Amino acid sequence: MNLSIQKIRVIQSLCLTTLLTACGRQDNLSDLQVFVDEVKGRPAARVEPVPVFVPYEGFIYSAASQRSPFDKPLTIIDGISQELTLNVQPDFDRQQEFLENQSLSELKMVGMLFRQQTYEALVEDGFGEIHRVRVGSYLGQNYGRVEAINETQTSIREIVPSGNGGWVQRPQTLTLQ
Repeated sequence: MNLSIQKIRVIQSLCLTTLLTACGRQDNLSDLQVFVDEVKGRPAARVEPVPVFVPYEGFIYSAASQRSPFDKPLTIIDGISQELTLNVQPDFDRQQEFLENQSLSELKMVGMLFRQQTYEALVEDGFGEIHRVRVGSYLGQNYGRVEAINETQTSIREIVPSGNGGWVQRPQTLTLQ
């Protein structure tokens, strides 16, 4: 057993001696010193100046006292608008006519006929086709009904949503082109 302890101590001594020899000071750092001296001898790089910042200008929000655009608009009920929305509602059950598929801006009055003591309007659709329209006919996408026809124009009454759940009548005209 003594022999193995001695072997271990000899191995430990050799490892410790090798380690201390490797960590010892050596004077072969001359190439490193030359490099450091060369870098220090170079001219210094130009440093860019600090950018100039524009000073902050405060903003005063002047619409703070007004209604928020995200809130529901206030509804002011007066006698006239209430009267317009009471009994007005489009007839959803009737069959739509051909000219109800196009907006009024696409339709043009291009002529009129006088037959059997009544006027009929000649209306051109967006495809260039001519249609005869009588009082009571429907046209336009907002449930427009022809109210009157004369030599120069066709009067139409549209039914549009009022914005508060009801409906409002709106007069429109097609003028002879």
